[in-house]
Amino acid sequence: MNRKAVEWSLSALRRVWEARFGTHARSGGLDRGMTTSEYAVGTIAACAFAAVLYKVVTSGAVLSALQSLIKDALDAKF
Repeated sequence: MNRKAVEWSLSALRRVWEARFGTHARSGGLDRGMTTSEYAVGTIAACAFAAVLYKVVTSGAVLSALQSLIKDALDAKF
């Protein structure tokens, strides 16, 4: 690609970007990262998932399956 084609492509891309996000996007005006409320919701979701995972792993069926798996692994013949 020659220099003129690259410059034209970049200017076309810039026009599309500014049409989509506005001219403030070039100056760093876009929101970056999460806000405090998003952190709070993410933390609550992570805690809820951890609680559900803990309940599943400590249930009788999963516990016996894990014990059986460990027992079979330790009793393996080499």
